[in-house]
Amino acid sequence: MIVISNFTNRLVDIFKKHREIIMYVICGAATTLVSIVTYYLFAKFLFDTSNALELQINNILSWVVSVLFAYITNKIFVFQSKGSPKAEIIKFYLARIATLVIDMALMYLLVTLCSFDDMLSKCVVQIVVIILNYIFGKLVFAKN
Repeated sequence: MIVISNFTNRLVDIFKKHREIIMYVICGAATTLVSIVTYYLFAKFLFDTSNALELQINNILSWVVSVLFAYITNKIFVFQSKGSPKAEIIKFYLARIATLVIDMALMYLLVTLCSFDDMLSKCVVQIVVIILNYIFGKLVFAKN
């Protein structure tokens, strides 16, 4: 019983020490899943991703859905911000627009110019986007 208690205490200590990163990973994974699932559903039912314009429209729509989800989870669970939503949301969206442009450019490069698979490319691009979004999130939700 003491071993379990020590193990549990150790896990709690690790979580407390690295809470922000752990929560970002969890919320980031959920946001990525939202992005990929919405991309897939739009591609399956609405858009022909072999068409460059429809590929980008699909990508933008999956971004819109996932960024709404990301704002809420980042504000509440990751950064536990008590700041003004009005000020934060503007900065959040500007930061996310920057990563959207990067996302779109990389999808265009990988899928349209290099003819890589769109779903594999989307997954790879999301890794880059996740890292940049964490950096920008730290700036947006910085405690004053």
